[in-house]
Amino acid sequence: MTVPLSDRAANHGSLHHEVGSSTWSAGNSLPADRYDLERLLELKHETVSVVLPAREVGETIGPVLDALVPLRAGGLVEEILVVDADSRDSTVPTSVERGAAVLRESTLLPEFGGACGKGDAMWRGLAATSGDIVVYLDTDTGDFDARFLLGMLGPLFERSECQFVKGTFRRPFKVDDVAVPDGGGRVTELVARPLLNLFVPELAVFGQPLAGETAGRRALLETLDYPVGYGVEIAMMIDVAKRVGVEAMAQVDLGTRQNRHQPLRDLSVMALAVLGAASRRLHGSDSLRDLASATIALPGEDGAERREVSLAERPPLATVSSEERRAARSQGLAALAAAAEGATAPGESASPSESG
Repeated sequence: MTVPLSDRAANHGSLHHEVGSSTWSAGNSLPADRYDLERLLELKHETVSVVLPAREVGETIGPVLDALVPLRAGGLVEEILVVDADSRDSTVPTSVERGAAVLRESTLLPEFGGACGKGDAMWRGLAATSGDIVVYLDTDTGDFDARFLLGMLGPLFERSECQFVKGTFRRPFKVDDVAVPDGGGRVTELVARPLLNLFVPELAVFGQPLAGETAGRRALLETLDYPVGYGVEIAMMIDVAKRVGVEAMAQVDLGTRQNRHQPLRDLSVMALAVLGAASRRLHGSDSLRDLASATIALPGEDGAERREVSLAERPPLATVSSEERRAARSQGLAALAAAAEGATAPGESASPSESG
């Protein structure tokens, strides 16, 4: 029987006794190389959708799709959908050229307003797809290959009791041609990891709690609130653990992942989003529960720069009206049909000058 996280927080000793990290890791932490296409096709009995949130990733999304589209052709996945946040670079035309379905984030479930972040794109992408299993993959990865998808699907195909999978990896910090092993992921190391170890230690077994590589069963994902910004990954982990227990979660070692690094000031904004989403779940703070945004002050020579950080959350998709969900799904089907015909979906644009 799984003990709710809220009941565990008061007694870390019993929590560690219940879920020993070594026991969990032995059965639930797996290498991506364990799975290949042939084996997964033998195990496959559910449909799969891949959702790719995208914003100004023209330089990297091509190789990502080059690795994914053959897996669709091979029968492993049914849908590959790029949810684009009005990119003005080559993101959209590159995606169309590679055979992916593309929709603008702001056109999906427009009743909920315009595009406003990664979590928002993930939530809207969930609405536009229909796979029994949904895989989210980052599109700013510089060394993406097929094992990212193969590994994420493996535990879900192999074990009916597995509900949710996170990717883990080594993330070097690269400056020019010099790479520092494991030096990347600064928000993870300075914010997310200490926070989880302090308040939700059973989730400390996950190597990359903020990884964008995430997969789960639709029936579970549609019950989750989605923070619209960078707090979405830590929120999903905490909420999933509350619902199904850590024993129904797995992580897959994807090897090394290299993506673009952000300036420290931008990372401060990301860290606030992570803390806001986690605090809502761990502390039940009345001051945060209904707070739509927060402001972070970033001191500088000319005084403090203030940036607004959205703390808004999308409701569980299962609670959205059937009419709105049907409309989003219809858009997804139109995009998929257009991709199959080598065109953009109705109302979409293949040129960066027209995509905003």
